[in-house]
Amino acid sequence: MFLVDTLRSRLQGRVRRWALKRYPRSRSVTLTQKRIFILPTRAGAGFMLLLLMLLIMGVNYENNLIYAITFLAAGVFLVSCLHTYSNLAGIKLQALRGNSCFAGEQAGFELELDHQAGRQPEQIRLQFEQGSPLLIDLEHRGQRLELFCAAPERGWLDPGGLKLETCFPLGLFRAWTWVSLELQALVYPKPLGGELPAPEGGGQSGETGLQKRDGTDDFTGLEQFQPGMSLRQIDWKSYARGLGLQAKQFGSQQNSDIWLDLEACPGNLEQRLSRLTYWVLELSRREQRFGLRLGALELLPEQGDNHRYEALKRLALYGRGGRA
Repeated sequence: MFLVDTLRSRLQGRVRRWALKRYPRSRSVTLTQKRIFILPTRAGAGFMLLLLMLLIMGVNYENNLIYAITFLAAGVFLVSCLHTYSNLAGIKLQALRGNSCFAGEQAGFELELDHQAGRQPEQIRLQFEQGSPLLIDLEHRGQRLELFCAAPERGWLDPGGLKLETCFPLGLFRAWTWVSLELQALVYPKPLGGELPAPEGGGQSGETGLQKRDGTDDFTGLEQFQPGMSLRQIDWKSYARGLGLQAKQFGSQQNSDIWLDLEACPGNLEQRLSRLTYWVLELSRREQRFGLRLGALELLPEQGDNHRYEALKRLALYGRGGRA
């Protein structure tokens, strides 16, 4: 049994590689007879053996009833083959996008499936080479779905070939195909908590990055009025109480720019990138401006969703040589 499973696994691997090499990668694929393979399942092989035994019994006993049962069962067998094939034929796959995730998670890939009018394919099983299987019925045209694939490390993730198969309606035949779609997802480093790298200018780790500046937002106190000050700053209530001319002082809190520097983080390269990923997410949550320095590469201080995405993207692709 082990030998049979090994041979079958090797044969399936060769068929997969051959099928994926036949056609180039594309955004859209329509399944035709040139792409679909079909063979009997174990149940189908047992059914064929049963047909053979019935035929031998009919010939041996010259029994018309056995002949009738044999031919009827053979007809069902052939019709089942046609229905299993047609359950896949004509399906159109459209690659939509790959959704970003963090290393160690499952990356999602969105697809759109369409089929010919008047048909409703059932029990279609889809699975990437390293992904989780999904069994669906195409209840309507233009149906969208999301398939997941393991994302063990950062960088661009290619899910590999996509396998579609079905044993509908009787399970006597299995029709399948392999397609190669232009899909990829960006995998960010796994966030790793730690101390905030020291801001530019020698600040200590863990500083909040808040500093005082002159402004007109918050009242900070009174000081002796000096010539040249605006009359609008005079605190007339203090003057009425006989405290002399005093001027109101105002200030505001301003978020200083924080630099996240790869060289300032401890650990190996992957640990440092993971720590920076954590602080990119944390500072973005705090709505704090930050810049990112990866060796000679710099991302100027900013804030917002686009800035967070660009920072995470640079961390994901650092040292990978992939396109940005």
